[in-house]
Amino acid sequence: MSKSRVGIINVTGYAGVELARLLYQHPEVELTSVTGRSAAGQKLGKVFPHLSCIDLTIETELVEADLVFSAMPHRESAKEVIPLLNRGIKVVDISADFRLKDDAEYLSWYGFTHPAPQLLEQAVYGLTELYRSQVASAQLVANPGCYPTGAILALAPAVKEGLIEPDIIFDSKSGVSGAGRTLSAQSHFSEANEDAAAYALEGHRHLPEIIQELKRIRPEQPPSVTFVPHLIPMTRGILTTGYASLAPGKFAAGKKGGEDIRQLYLDFYKDESFVKVVELPPHTKHTRGNNLCLIHPTIDHRTGNLIVISCIDNLVKGAAGQAIQNMNLMLGLPETTGLEALAVYP
Repeated sequence: MSKSRVGIINVTGYAGVELARLLYQHPEVELTSVTGRSAAGQKLGKVFPHLSCIDLTIETELVEADLVFSAMPHRESAKEVIPLLNRGIKVVDISADFRLKDDAEYLSWYGFTHPAPQLLEQAVYGLTELYRSQVASAQLVANPGCYPTGAILALAPAVKEGLIEPDIIFDSKSGVSGAGRTLSAQSHFSEANEDAAAYALEGHRHLPEIIQELKRIRPEQPPSVTFVPHLIPMTRGILTTGYASLAPGKFAAGKKGGEDIRQLYLDFYKDESFVKVVELPPHTKHTRGNNLCLIHPTIDHRTGNLIVISCIDNLVKGAAGQAIQNMNLMLGLPETTGLEALAVYP
């Protein structure tokens, strides 16, 4: 059986180049076309020497493909995706352009009027662990944001079972690659090195995505979410800590309560290949280069709070790896195909 042909729009961004790396070793698809405005006409291996084994030239337009990944920035991606959908091509969009169901949110959070609001309901939110069957039959998948991936997976079991109060806090710390390749003072080495800082305290663009998905898990109890992201001096990785008060009477006091919450998480994710409930608080290095989300739930019995820690690689489970996980389902392939690499450690 011939391999499915896939293409990448904007291979020159961090998500795009990570897609190319992972797709090269995928046994069931062939990367046949890549685009990039800043490097059009150049060999992919010249722009990214570690990809010299991929004999492709970066073009301005895609050649025909069965499935396309759009790694364009928000606002720009929808313009590329809409014509592909009209031609019947399957698309995984890594930008935010199809993640939110309410088109008014795009003006509020991203500063533009959505060009195709009718597609927002059609788009499937690509958090496979929650929407597997919908992803498998989708033409358009909106790949989740990196921060929302770690946050939603951290608290989804507790939200679904009604175990926590609606007031939720997420504290997330991300490596600098999450800001992309575009130069800025914030991500400049001299600024980011040996430094840690909170940002977007007035509200991060990923906040409405987190709220939307937690609300969809348990509509009768809409969450009130505080989300504070931090930039820390490392290249890859996101560590998220979620805090919420346990609903009264849901868990026993002491050791038994902690064991029960751990078992609930183990049961919720028991069939998931890429979410692992771990016994000790995970490190970002434990997910470097792989598609895992590691989760550690615990109870602070002094305060009655649930505390859940999650770790992902923001460029793999938070972007390119999750996109390929979605692609596998859309093409009728085993979900884990091409994504079983272990973490790079240390």
